[in-house]
Amino acid sequence: MLKAGVDMNAQRKTLKSNVSISGIGLHSGIYTTVELRPAPARSGITFVRADLNGLRIPALQASTTALDYATTVGKDDVSVGTVEHLLSAIMACGVTDVDVHIDGPEVPIVDGSALPFMHLIDAAGVRDLGAEVPLLRLREPIEVVDDGKSIRMTPSNRLVLKYKIDFNHPSIGKQSYQFDYHHDNFLRKIAPARTFGFVRDVEKLRAAGLARGGTVENCIVLDDNAVINGPLRFRDEFVRHKILDLLGDLALIGRPIAGEITAHRAGHALHSRFVAKVIEAAARAEEDFGEAAPSEPLFA
Repeated sequence: MLKAGVDMNAQRKTLKSNVSISGIGLHSGIYTTVELRPAPARSGITFVRADLNGLRIPALQASTTALDYATTVGKDDVSVGTVEHLLSAIMACGVTDVDVHIDGPEVPIVDGSALPFMHLIDAAGVRDLGAEVPLLRLREPIEVVDDGKSIRMTPSNRLVLKYKIDFNHPSIGKQSYQFDYHHDNFLRKIAPARTFGFVRDVEKLRAAGLARGGTVENCIVLDDNAVINGPLRFRDEFVRHKILDLLGDLALIGRPIAGEITAHRAGHALHSRFVAKVIEAAARAEEDFGEAAPSEPLFA
């Protein structure tokens, strides 16, 4: 089984072989197939729309579009949605370069967690590419705050994610969790945590063209009083899934990052603002992003 994590002086890694997985998109309701393929060093993580002449969309913050209920990357009015669960698995396995071929607009939700993608990468195997990955470390704290929600990062020699949530619901309430990316087991502690939603929001979401593929098989569903499709995989599965989402959104930085990150009641939109601020702060601090142009992967 793969050991998730990236060493301080990590090597660039890709897959040993092609692997694929199929399923329905959580929001689009469209059935798609994703095939992960090995990629050369310094090419980064790239989504390839196999159904649209192989249009390539880099998995970078500069490519993000819609961010309300999932993370979407796009280029030239073409997008791939709900990428965060797959990206969290790719990042956790230390894969830096991979082509993600997909024949539709959204990554399959599968069971609502990152676990199927971890097993997929494990089946493919991972190999070194003989090139190093520069670690992004900031010298000063940075923070984004919006209406009682916040994300703050302080300098550290490794990546530590701390997340707090507070839902006015008897099955959730206040939850907090800390995940040490370099020492904890992502496969066991975070990857199985599923996305969740509320029955009361379904009609509104579907009217907006969302949640068309959501079922009790691919997400935790709650009514006003309880989880209606239990049991939970963890007592605090909700906050663990938030860490899963955050790690996937951090992958859009385009390189490994070290820092102690504390998030409070955040979500994809605030994650995106935070990632953008990290990239801006790194540029101001004259961090070395390598020779890649701004429109290219920031790995070097």
